[in-house]
Amino acid sequence: MDQATDDMTGAGAGHRARGSLPEVAPASWWSRLWKPFWAVPAACVLVFLVLGIVLPQVEDSWGTTDLQYVFQGGPDGARGLLGTIATAMISVTGLVFSITMVVLQLASSQFTPRVLGGFLQNRVVQSTLGIFISTFVFALTVTRSVRGDNSTEQFVPQVSVTLAFLLVLVSMGFFLAFIHHITTSIQVSHVISRIGDQTVALADRMFPESADAEAPAFGPTWSPAPGTPHLRLEAPRHGVITHVDYAGLVRWARERDVVVTLDRPVGQFLAEGQHVLRIWGAAVGVEEGREPGDPYRHIGLGPQREMRQDVAFGIRQLVDIGNRALSPGVNDPTTAVQCLDELHRILRVLVRRASPSPYIADDAGRVRVVHHPQAITELVELALLEIAHSGDALQVPHRLRTLLEDLVEVSAERYRPAVRQLLEGLPA
Repeated sequence: MDQATDDMTGAGAGHRARGSLPEVAPASWWSRLWKPFWAVPAACVLVFLVLGIVLPQVEDSWGTTDLQYVFQGGPDGARGLLGTIATAMISVTGLVFSITMVVLQLASSQFTPRVLGGFLQNRVVQSTLGIFISTFVFALTVTRSVRGDNSTEQFVPQVSVTLAFLLVLVSMGFFLAFIHHITTSIQVSHVISRIGDQTVALADRMFPESADAEAPAFGPTWSPAPGTPHLRLEAPRHGVITHVDYAGLVRWARERDVVVTLDRPVGQFLAEGQHVLRIWGAAVGVEEGREPGDPYRHIGLGPQREMRQDVAFGIRQLVDIGNRALSPGVNDPTTAVQCLDELHRILRVLVRRASPSPYIADDAGRVRVVHHPQAITELVELALLEIAHSGDALQVPHRLRTLLEDLVEVSAERYRPAVRQLLEGLPA
């Protein structure tokens, strides 16, 4: 196969002339454990269930009848207080859960279903549900330890009952925080700003180099020579490409002295059995991608797009909100203009950055991975074309023209013709 390389130096498992390799944090079992929505509430319930069993036993064995600043009532009073706490907590838990479902429905219908991930992953919502359910479980568990009537020895776990009361106060604090979070999180300005912050931060990581430094950089390239043996690998399951561990792929290819070409970009959906990559060279031992060093383990697949390497996903969310605002059923051009303001902020960053090279080389300067990075011109078109097509209101074309005129001034020379073409395509 043909290989053109320059003398390059670098550390790590791979490098390229333009754009550093995005690092992918390994998904450990610990991070996967806490990712589901129910993980924090379940952990809280488990902790307080154990505490509700163990703490009364400790009190019974040590004897705590003379403690001050704790519950001083008898068995009937303790049962009444714990029963009231349990009843109130399960009622308010139902209220919190109902409010959460209503907010999710409003966010899905008013904005876009793709913003629901941010609501479900918020720790305030998860912790509020966790502390409410935990207080209910703790009160019920402690109730079984209260002993005392006319014929038996009395025992009241004073510390446990007091702790149940303190949990009620903590729950009220979480409830106030929950209400504050809900009232701010459903505001369109907050949603748009949050998506914009995430997208700009990801753009800084995926496109770190200025376009001014792009011109003198000539790195290695690669193209297969005629007759070069190659193996096509198909996707083992369906899903969206959420991220690619490029450094891991470079190491995998270097160990086997092959070149891996990724034929699908990050953010694209793969059907099961669809062609996703090719291995060029003597791919010895690679049979249908099922060897222990499977290259698929360096490609993340998920049920939906994620903001790990997919800058286009952040732009897509803002475009969807803007399009929905311009639909006849909503007819809210001001929200569409807010989306354009945030897109302007993102595009202003992108058009001044260098496009990453598709060729990733190892430390010896030999290309090991060829992929399709998201093109900046395509991101600009994704951000503006759909809203420009839907925006008939007076505010939208005016804001689009102002946006594009600014981008023409600040963009790098290589992107300026594409931006100017979009500007010329706007109605006068």
